[in-house]
This record gives sequence, C-alpha cells and structure tokens, in this order.
Amino acid sequence: MLDVRRLRLLRELALRGTIAAVAEALSFTPSAVSQQLGTLEREAGVPLLERTGRRVRLTPAGEKLVRHAEAVLERLELASAELAEARGGPAGPLRIGAFPTATRTIVPGALVLLAARHPALEPMVSEVDPAAVAHALRAGDLDVALVHGYDLMPAALEPGLAEEPLCEETMFLATHASSGDAPDSPDGLSALSPWRDAPWIVSSPDTLCRAVTERVCRAAGFAPRVRHQVDEFATVLAFVAAGQGVAVVPQLGALAPPADVRLTPLPVRRRTRVAYRGGAGPHPAVAALVQALRDSVHPYGMGA
Repeated sequence: MLDVRRLRLLRELALRGTIAAVAEALSFTPSAVSQQLGTLEREAGVPLLERTGRRVRLTPAGEKLVRHAEAVLERLELASAELAEARGGPAGPLRIGAFPTATRTIVPGALVLLAARHPALEPMVSEVDPAAVAHALRAGDLDVALVHGYDLMPAALEPGLAEEPLCEETMFLATHASSGDAPDSPDGLSALSPWRDAPWIVSSPDTLCRAVTERVCRAAGFAPRVRHQVDEFATVLAFVAAGQGVAVVPQLGALAPPADVRLTPLPVRRRTRVAYRGGAGPHPAVAALVQALRDSVHPYGMGA
C-alpha cells in the first residue's frame, strides 16, 4: 500500500525541483526526504527518481504516480470536508493568507461576518505575497488565500489548487492634481505617453505589482523611469501628492486618495480570486469564509 505522506513528498518534489527545497518547505531534513522517497520507490516496485550528481528528476513512472497523487490528495480533502460537515459545521482554526490591500479592506469585514455567523470558527490571517501562496497552501501552512492577477498578466492555476473568482478592480494612473489630464487615445494605454519622462513610483522588484506597472508602460511604448520603490499604496499616493512621481494603483489601494492626487482610470483590471487546496471547496469553514468575503466585497461595488 502506498503511503499518502510519501506521495505528498513526491508531488512536492515534482513541483519544487529539488529535495532541499522540499525539505525546507515541509520542515524536514534533506536526508529524511530522501529516505521517505526511497521507501516510496520500494513500495511502488519501480524506480521513481533518476539521480544525476546532486540533481534528481522524476522517471516516467514517477510522473504518472504524481498525477495519481494529485487525485488522491484531492479526494482526501473532499473526505475531510464531509467529515467536518458531519461534526457540525465551521469550527476551529482557519488559516487565511491575503495580500496587504485585501487585508486592509475586504478581510476585516469578512472577519466581522464570520464572528457573527460562526463563533466557533477561529480565523487566523497572515499577509502573504501571492507568489508564495501556492506552496503555502500545498504545504498546509494556509487553508485559504486571496490571490490576484491582471488583464495583461493572467495567472495560471497552480497544480493541486482550486480557485473561484471574488472581485475585479479598476487600475488607476495616479498623478499630482496640478499635472492635468492625459489626452484621450484610441487604446487607452497610450494616454500614459505624457508621463514617459516623469519619475515613477513602483513596487519592489520581483513583485506582481511592479511587473504590471512595467507591462502597462511598455504597452504605451516606454519603460518607466523608476525613482522610488514603495510597496504600500497609501505611501505611494502620499509620494504622488508630494510631487515625487506618478504610479499605477488598484482601486482597493486608492479608496481615500490625498486631495492633491488625480486618479485616471486605465483599461486594465485586477482580478482577485480565492484559492484553496483541490477538493477543499466544500469544507464548511472554507465555504463560510468565501461567503463572508463575497458579502464584504459588495460595499466596494466590485463583484466578480
């Protein structure tokens, strides 16, 4: 009989690429991971891994077993959901990951609703960069997470996860009020051209927010001249109000802009989704959170 815990290790190896990465993510030692995978090979009766020096890759049999492992793990999540429902509905810890603008706007309202509707539920929120969500969910560090993508940069569904749409936001160009409006243009994005030589305020390197700003500017025919790197949108708008440059910000990051900031809608949308492990959607705690999030989005006028 194949051991489910070892199947999970094999799946993680397929996704992360190295035994060291699997060990770090799941709080094992590399030798322990290697031993468990070796035992799984003996259980399977066929080689699952090919070792070349320090590198390891899956054999064709290993790749087939990973596909079965995904199905097995999803069925286990479904079973867990049904058992939780039989125990009486939403209760106990629920680990939630969210990006900062959602943590400040959507999530507090959802927590209030959860407390009123399901007092036995214990939500625990952590701010997590969307890029780290998939691994955290698969490792069991999170149960549910909010992730986002953009029209110009749609995000592919990660293996082992399921998602459902939550809301859509308009993206804005934030400029100082004294700078005036951009001229209209047929495609909308070339209206950014008047700011090709302006200083830009962008997010940190290797973030999705930084990437979408660069993509929007490239679509308008230029690369942004980066002066400031700031991740928190309230601070970004304060810099814009101080005449320090221009920026691209999402609707949830621009709910109360300073008086000296002008917001110009762009033909780009940010789309937020709720992500969880495949099969976990029917879990009463997950379903309760999704409903609370949907209800807390309505006041912002941002349905999916």
